[in-house]
Amino acid sequence: MLRCLNPWRRPLLSCSWSRLCLFKQYLFTMKLQSPEFQSLFTAGLKSLTDLFVKENHELRIAGGAVRDLLSGVKPQDVDFATTATPAQMKEMFQSAGIRMINNKGEKHGTITARLHEENFEITTLRIDVVTDGRHAEVEFTTDWQKDAERRDLTINSMFLGFDGTLFDYFSGFEDLKNKKVRFVGHAKQRIQEDYLRILRYFRFYGRIVDKPGDHDPETLEAIAENAKGLAGISGERIWVELKKILIGNHVNHLINLIYDLDVAPYIGLPTNASLEEFNKVSKNVEGFSPKPMTVLASLFKVQDDVTKLDLRLKISKEEKNLGIFVVKNRKDLVKAADSSEPLKPYQDFIIDSRESDATTRVCELLKYQGEHRLLEQMQQWCIPPFPGHRIQSRLRAVRTEPDVGLELMRCERRLTD
Repeated sequence: MLRCLNPWRRPLLSCSWSRLCLFKQYLFTMKLQSPEFQSLFTAGLKSLTDLFVKENHELRIAGGAVRDLLSGVKPQDVDFATTATPAQMKEMFQSAGIRMINNKGEKHGTITARLHEENFEITTLRIDVVTDGRHAEVEFTTDWQKDAERRDLTINSMFLGFDGTLFDYFSGFEDLKNKKVRFVGHAKQRIQEDYLRILRYFRFYGRIVDKPGDHDPETLEAIAENAKGLAGISGERIWVELKKILIGNHVNHLINLIYDLDVAPYIGLPTNASLEEFNKVSKNVEGFSPKPMTVLASLFKVQDDVTKLDLRLKISKEEKNLGIFVVKNRKDLVKAADSSEPLKPYQDFIIDSRESDATTRVCELLKYQGEHRLLEQMQQWCIPPFPGHRIQSRLRAVRTEPDVGLELMRCERRLTD
């Protein structure tokens, strides 16, 4: 049931939520009562909210968790915001005998409390005083709208009270309903506060929007003008966002847009990328849960491109090895011309390999190549055991000798053929 106090504002949805629409400055509120929301109320959360009520401090769910709940999804992580300062929270928790962990976030206003075997990350409302495109100096506030103003996207700028009241200062709920990704305020200003927000925009576009190409021209202009700011962002932070883009929706559109807006050189991607190969591979892997590197490898023309990416983004050894493997084998390791045993070259490769993750790499290569039927067969295939259990264990022991190990593998191949 929806009661709207402003006749010029139309009801947004017809569903089972109870709502109240009102304006307070730019504030839109409504009441959310959903199973996903109710499922958050564990013993730990109830104890936490009771404590904040007792000490007369406001506490609300913030950011991405609110977005997920409004989308009908139970959030994996829940962040909390409060009017209490870090010092007030510490005093409150110490008096209540509540353990606090990970004090590294305290200088940014974040205290992590542990109640009933759960961790709760709570951050004081903040205003950015000085920003340099990477970090911000903050001061604390009790103004919820001021804190919302400093957040990146409208869909991430909402708060939710524990009675189900939504607090939305920048039409985040309306944007979420319309599947629109917008920066809070002016895109240029938000980006210059933290240049990583360029990649966050692309990531959430792939997560929220139904179709590619539905961008605000002002947003794209702001991204193109400020792309070089990403050069000062750490590789680790860039890789976290880029990986999510690569396995999200509209990856083909978004990577091409990253190149069109000249973002690519500042995040470690090759300037002479094979976009035609990427377009083909991004279609091949659709619906098959590829690893991010499997998709990204299609941009690389030579193995050295993977090494250069590693220097910029500090990717893991496993990711680097997968990238090199795909680039090295994508043209040569292919299905057999003999249609009776098309999987045999891949099986032979795995048997000959001494790597424990050979099967995983081959499965990623099959996704890359679009060999979906062979992928299904490979996922059900196991390396045949070498005849004689005792002999097999002895052979494994001597495989460390290069010449002997090579000859034994050849013998094993002949026995399994």
